[in-house]
Amino acid sequence: MLDEEILALCESAPLSPERAAELVGAYPGVADYDNVNCAFSRCDGRARGTFYGQGDLSGAWVCAVGAFDGFHLGHQALIARARKEAEALGARVCAVTFSPDPSEVLGSPAPASRLMDTRHRAELLLRGGADGVLEFEFDEAFSALTYDEFVREALLKLVDARAIVVGSDFCMGAHGAGTVDALRALGRELSVEVIGLDLLGEDGAPVTATRIRGLVRKGSVEAAAGLMGRCPAFTGHVERGRGEGTSFGFPTANVITDMHNCLPEQGVYAGFVTPLGEYPLYAYPAAINVGLPPTFLWEDSDLDLTAVSFLEANLIGYEGDLYGSDVAVTLIRWLRDSRPFDSLEELKRTVLGNIDWVRACLGDAGVHIDEGEVER
Repeated sequence: MLDEEILALCESAPLSPERAAELVGAYPGVADYDNVNCAFSRCDGRARGTFYGQGDLSGAWVCAVGAFDGFHLGHQALIARARKEAEALGARVCAVTFSPDPSEVLGSPAPASRLMDTRHRAELLLRGGADGVLEFEFDEAFSALTYDEFVREALLKLVDARAIVVGSDFCMGAHGAGTVDALRALGRELSVEVIGLDLLGEDGAPVTATRIRGLVRKGSVEAAAGLMGRCPAFTGHVERGRGEGTSFGFPTANVITDMHNCLPEQGVYAGFVTPLGEYPLYAYPAAINVGLPPTFLWEDSDLDLTAVSFLEANLIGYEGDLYGSDVAVTLIRWLRDSRPFDSLEELKRTVLGNIDWVRACLGDAGVHIDEGEVER
């Protein structure tokens, strides 16, 4: 398991550049993936969205349906089951998903509620075994569709679905009436097999996005990685900060990210920062403080600190200027809780100790994420 690998990292057993490249490159939007996309509209405009994939929608398909937030091990098992069915039927696999997550429309969007930016989800699904992705725009008009209308007038008017694979707890359509049993009954009428896959379990509990979000929020990024098969990661924008990091002798990226991205509530973590506007792409080892730093306050900032999430990343081996650029941040391992310090000297000693751990265990230079090469 990935969590065991991460917890075993130490000075005598550091992360190799090749493995670092694999872990960072697993984040959608970092590694290149070519696909085409086209818009669609069905049900008098109530079912709109985008198709992503290679080729067109012709031919037979097996559809795996779900929110797929985080594309964790359970989601991967769902796609694998759809792939097995598709191979038996001579069909292709289509992941059917929704944007934004239905919970954001039917309820109130909660902070730290997204494991993955929806604009990257299609890429990860395609890399993970789907041949195409149908992403439906989930709004009030779409939510009012019955499951019968969705299957008959939207899904089957777009693809020749021979089978539909969902999780055993799945439900869809107005008032959640489209349970697995209801879909099976409809499928018999339409000659479409409906398969309800039991939820994948780990440590006595199902692997779910809700469970993973809880782990990330409390700082258990290693356990979250074990359930996702990759480390928690997100993108953000680098803003000009307070300047303390530069005065300490190391470059600091002050990263602002959407408050709905699922981040730990606080803490210092070992990870990587990948500048997204620089090619070839390199990931730089970093000590990362999540949350507003307790020692210094941003009293003079123009940012609405109630609408964003904040972190500071002390990069190792980076010599450029990141101000105004976008970055991907990958959290590998928890190092310590955040806490206030009585002096700059105490803060500097602690931060330099964190950086020493990162340098010894994750490397002291940028890693080319395509090939695992170390920047010199």
